Amino acid sequence: MSVDCGSTIAKYLLCIFNFTFFILGTIVLSVGIWVAADKSSFIALLKMVENENLEQFTQPAVIEQMAYVLIACGALMFFLSFLGYCGAIRESQCMLTTYAILMILIIVAQIVLGGLAAAYRDKARVETKEFLQSTITRYYSTSQRTDAVSLMWNHLMVEMKCCGVNDYTDFSKSDSWNLNRGNKTIPEACCHQVIRDGVSRPRDDTCTTSPSETNSFYKQGCYEALITWILSNRNLIIMVTIGIGIIELLLIFFTCCLCKSIDKYRVMRL
Repeated sequence: MSVDCGSTIAKYLLCIFNFTFFILGTIVLSVGIWVAADKSSFIALLKMVENENLEQFTQPAVIEQMAYVLIACGALMFFLSFLGYCGAIRESQCMLTTYAILMILIIVAQIVLGGLAAAYRDKARVETKEFLQSTITRYYSTSQRTDAVSLMWNHLMVEMKCCGVNDYTDFSKSDSWNLNRGNKTIPEACCHQVIRDGVSRPRDDTCTTSPSETNSFYKQGCYEALITWILSNRNLIIMVTIGIGIIELLLIFFTCCLCKSIDKYRVMRL
């Protein structure tokens, strides 16, 4: 098909962008399937890396949950980029139209979620706190190597210097924590940390049993810490969000231009 310069640029930009994400999606999906089908070989590969921090990622429960996330993300990237790339390279109006519709639906979903969060700010705050609390209540364990949820909370609390959703009392609602905590009052991740032998550990060994404001963050909730972090980095977050939106709009624009060019070519042939 003979197309004008603008349509040619749109075509090859679509091809380049979607081919890149097609490769990335294929890699992510393949790794997810491999991890789900053969956990032992993936764990053996991770253990070859001499890093004690990686040991917590080699537990079967963490590996399994990570595999499902990789498969879902990889499948979405693979499908969308496949439609975009093949539709552009083959100049298929059907595939390009489907691709554009899906991209529009994604943008609409993003706008709706943002609008609902802004309109129902207080309710969103309560729902978010309840969701975060439910992850602690249902899944949190005393061991750092049990599952992906406990691992996520431990890393979050260490990095954000916080403890629980509101404070340390949130862990008392977890059956797993109450069953296995022994004489601990707070998890190790709530303590002030120090690097020992390349691993993050509590600075005060008595922190978990006798927490105070000098050796832990047991009264500082992670929800407020996250809100503070978001507010302090809001300019960067806004720029990234706008950048993603612009890219999505450009892809839709390029797709529509190419579809219109295909229609024009068909009319000329008639």
